[in-house]
Amino acid sequence: MTVHQLRRSDGRILWGGEAWLFVATLGGLVILNVPMLGLDAWAFRTGPVHAGGLFSSLVSAAHGRWDLGLLRSIAVLVGVLVACLVAVVLVSGRLRLRWAVICAAVVIVALVLPAVALQAGLRQSTAPWFYTNDSTYQIEIAGKLLQQGSNPYGHDYGSSGLERFYSLDGTTKPQTERQQVALHHFAYFPGTALVAAAWGVLPRPLSDFRFLVALCTLALFPAALLFPGRLGPRLALGALLAANPLIIHAAWFGTADALSLLLVVCAFGLASRSRFSSAAALIGGAVLLKQFALVAVPFLFAMLLLEAEWRRLKAPAISFAAVVLAGLVPFLAADPHAFWTDTVTYGTGTYRIIGYGLASLLLRAHVIGSRTGYYPFIPLALFVWLPVTVWLLWLQRRSRSPWTGAVGFSLSVFLLLFIARVFQTSYLVWPLVGGVLALLLSGAEGAQEPSRQVAETAKKASLPTEQTSV
Repeated sequence: MTVHQLRRSDGRILWGGEAWLFVATLGGLVILNVPMLGLDAWAFRTGPVHAGGLFSSLVSAAHGRWDLGLLRSIAVLVGVLVACLVAVVLVSGRLRLRWAVICAAVVIVALVLPAVALQAGLRQSTAPWFYTNDSTYQIEIAGKLLQQGSNPYGHDYGSSGLERFYSLDGTTKPQTERQQVALHHFAYFPGTALVAAAWGVLPRPLSDFRFLVALCTLALFPAALLFPGRLGPRLALGALLAANPLIIHAAWFGTADALSLLLVVCAFGLASRSRFSSAAALIGGAVLLKQFALVAVPFLFAMLLLEAEWRRLKAPAISFAAVVLAGLVPFLAADPHAFWTDTVTYGTGTYRIIGYGLASLLLRAHVIGSRTGYYPFIPLALFVWLPVTVWLLWLQRRSRSPWTGAVGFSLSVFLLLFIARVFQTSYLVWPLVGGVLALLLSGAEGAQEPSRQVAETAKKASLPTEQTSV
């Protein structure tokens, strides 16, 4: 083995192209996030803010307001750290793994946590219906209902405090209850309420559900290491998962996709290492936390089928069903009508049309009369999305490459979002994560190929040679 090969085999150092890929990814994430940090925040009218609680110093530094300058200055500061890493690689052509991981963690934490902490600090310094989002606020209320033994589905949230959110000044307007249909529906699957009930026992402001979202966002970075493959690309892709502008915005704004996305990433990672039952259980947990994770289920099981026979899928199928049923059955038994109305009927037929998808385009073209009128989501799902998804699964089966399943998942979930009644820009993180999963699985497949060739060579060498008779 040459000196160059010995150097390349040292797993404690990133060399050459891998080092440049890593620092370029960190630098790109900082550059992309600086102008995006803090955008689209709710314009709350709180009156005087008296800084108090755990993050009072941060609130005072922000002068009691949502200070974009403070958040972006922190991001630029860690950009200086990335510039130092670039200089190190430029001089030495390498980067020690320990410092690479530490610097990546510092960059990701600096991009994710300050905004969450400032939102939580401002919320504690004012009122619980300020500096939050109606979705996470309702999830927190649902968790408290579970702590009290009440069912969050079918519950009237009109006097829970959530109604004060929509005025943005803490008052309750007479038309709020009629206009805000969310006050009469809990649209999220049971996993969110169950997790919120457990997280809610923490003292304020740590009980803010967005801290759990932020922790799951940070955990996406090490989750990429579950996949086999070269370390440099996995670290770079892990940083992309945890610090892309979509996921960072979701953490402080209050969109709770990160919990489910983390389980989806871990499920595919374990599946790439033939941990089938664990992968199936995790994807079941992801479904309980977000309905979109249902799209990943057939692609994950098709991936398992590439690695195992049908009979070996029995245990993973049982694991998946056990997790999903454990979360759904108590609520279905309590009030099946309320559960169906809140989680399915509300999202597909009750909520007003918003966003930039097909429904909005049809509304602009005057094909649909109003934002609250009928929209044919169910027919579109049955006759457009479902056939396309089956075709993508067939392509995955034919290619026999695990990464094509992640590509199929990304395309399928994007199509579903496009034809849905509601198209929030935050939803785009789902196809983005699917694309990153495809890259991770492709790298895992490339890493496993040499070992397969070695195994096949050894197997052939162990076969007895034919004896020719004279």
